[in-house]
Amino acid sequence: MARSPFTCILWDVDGTIADATAGIFPRLREVYASFGLPDPDPATLNRWVGPPMFESFQQIAGMDAAQAEQAVLRYRELAARDGYAASVSIYPGVTEVIRAVADAGIPQSTASTKPENQVRAILDHYDLTRYFTAIAGARSGLEGQSDGKAVVLGWALERLAAAGADVSAPVLVGDRHHDLEGAAQYAIPVIYAEWGFGDDAEAEGAIARVATPAELQPLLLDDA
Repeated sequence: MARSPFTCILWDVDGTIADATAGIFPRLREVYASFGLPDPDPATLNRWVGPPMFESFQQIAGMDAAQAEQAVLRYRELAARDGYAASVSIYPGVTEVIRAVADAGIPQSTASTKPENQVRAILDHYDLTRYFTAIAGARSGLEGQSDGKAVVLGWALERLAAAGADVSAPVLVGDRHHDLEGAAQYAIPVIYAEWGFGDDAEAEGAIARVATPAELQPLLLDDA
């Protein structure tokens, strides 16, 4: 059986496991319109994928906290209307890596700032839930507006430990600077997925960068 240098694997979701842009972008345009704003600049759209929406509505759309709270509510209404797994695709090759890690007996958990109910819906839709020992995402209510990456990582580690997993040597696979910043609070190393939505500068501090899931698997599993 393959072995791993890590005792558990933590996965970001948007931009790492799943590409949800086909649904995110049209919903953003609807939210902007509901606030009387012009369509978001297409050049900024990739910046929305990964960080908490409450943060992005303030930093990118220029809303105050009260407006951002309402925008998050509106966005989640649209996501529920469309179906959380609608217009979401799994990056080619990622399922095979997740399956191989599970087959090797290495515990896995998501660690996403996407609402947890949406994370679970995507994994259920693509029959990936069975490969995860734990699932961690942001809380689905407005109280979840402060659930940043570090908070969710903490929940992932707690849930893995509660399930009996060894969390002494975790690794996070992610694609944004938020992943590295959150992981740094736990001294968790990060493998940076270049197929996601971050730019080169966001990879600073990662222990490795991979262009494809095929390059990722040998870092997670030693088949020797």
